[in-house]
Amino acid sequence: MATNGTSDLKRKQGIVSSLCKHFSLDPAFSSQVPGNDIKALYINILKSSGKESPQNNDEVMKWIAFADSFPSDSKACHGGLNELNTDLAKKSVLLGNGFTPSEADVIVFSVIHSSMIALSTPEKEKLPHVMRWMDYIQNSEDLGALFEKILLEKPVFEPQIAKAAAKPEVTSIAKGTVQNTKITDKPDTEKNAKKSDSADAKKKAKGDKEAVPEKKAPEKEASDKDKELSVSLLNIQVGLIRKAWKHPSADSLLVEEIDVGEAKVRQVVSGLAKYCSPEDLTNRRVVLITNVKPGKLRDVMSEGLVLCASNEDHTKVEPLLLPEGAKPGECISFSGIDGKPEDVLNPKKKQLEKITPNLFTDEKGVATFKGIPFMTSAGPCTSSIPKASIK
Repeated sequence: MATNGTSDLKRKQGIVSSLCKHFSLDPAFSSQVPGNDIKALYINILKSSGKESPQNNDEVMKWIAFADSFPSDSKACHGGLNELNTDLAKKSVLLGNGFTPSEADVIVFSVIHSSMIALSTPEKEKLPHVMRWMDYIQNSEDLGALFEKILLEKPVFEPQIAKAAAKPEVTSIAKGTVQNTKITDKPDTEKNAKKSDSADAKKKAKGDKEAVPEKKAPEKEASDKDKELSVSLLNIQVGLIRKAWKHPSADSLLVEEIDVGEAKVRQVVSGLAKYCSPEDLTNRRVVLITNVKPGKLRDVMSEGLVLCASNEDHTKVEPLLLPEGAKPGECISFSGIDGKPEDVLNPKKKQLEKITPNLFTDEKGVATFKGIPFMTSAGPCTSSIPKASIK
């Protein structure tokens, strides 16, 4: 491993502790693992866990070699991090096409963590796939107690328009005051000329004052727009349909009672009658937006929106699929996106209409927001329809 003595020891401790956690070994065992290189550490821990070498052992060894040669110097690590970022562009974990982290993920995470912490925000922004992957591995493997979370620190924006506008206003008024003082010693004709100048100055000052809010408005509008486009505004939860039946007065609608972990089930009206029967939906887990404004659809109250995937011509529509183990009431998360959802979405702002165009399934059928998976505690939400829109 390309490190000095101190960082070598820290890396070894980090690798051993995270591998012990990955293989569900006693943490006390981590201080007794022999071996000077990563390969020896891995083999000894694998034997102690009682597990056999994985079928893709050659791939594991490839990533162990990558970790072993990874430099500790933050200035020398960029090449390796760029290589890793390219490799992660089209997958969620290092090995295979799934979403379950392997020992390779745990080892590489442990090795590069300190280098990622040392990077500046602009440098981290150039490694979006590594940042997404590290957040996913830390959460999936529950490594929060072992490793500091890597964050992007954005500078706080302070508007400067109001300060810039204040200067011409003060200057104009002061100029008018000086002119008025000098007028008293001048002939009438010059007085009139000065008055005219003063009037013009006042008009200009007034114009400057009126111009200030006009400059502020576009900036505020742009800021609001950015906020509305964030999926964090939506409260998206796992729901379990307890009961479903046909809408009494609309053939295209179904009514469902959905458990989202609250004291009372939610009644939701969905346009799924053409694609699902009530029996198909009963006891099925679904993905539900729970902070839409409640309202009646054909005289029946609806308190949520079931998210469904649809192909381009809408001949195939299905509710999003949830992984085994996802629990009713848990919130869907998006790696790298934080923020508090609105209590209730405002229909006048058309927030939902601006967000849903960025909801789609990828080529593997994984539900995403701008390519970032819908994640539950048990894994990502999916659909049998790849490259579908989600509404």
